[in-house]
Amino acid sequence: MLRAIDHVQIAIPVGGEDQARPFYGALLGLTEVPKPVELAGRGGCWFEGAVKVHLGVEQDFRANVKAHVAFVVDD
Repeated sequence: MLRAIDHVQIAIPVGGEDQARPFYGALLGLTEVPKPVELAGRGGCWFEGAVKVHLGVEQDFRANVKAHVAFVVDD
């Protein structure tokens, strides 16, 4: 039986990590955590806090029109 979602993987464009960090870190209050050594070379970044969010780099990234993650925040 399913108990929970461990993490959410969100695609970002190549080089998008520096743009994503202020949003997921400063604004949403998540803490960036190191990726495992065997995955670090792929780019992207991981955040943890109330939820776990993994940002994965996609070479042919295209923003999705409808698919999304909805976060509940205080304000």
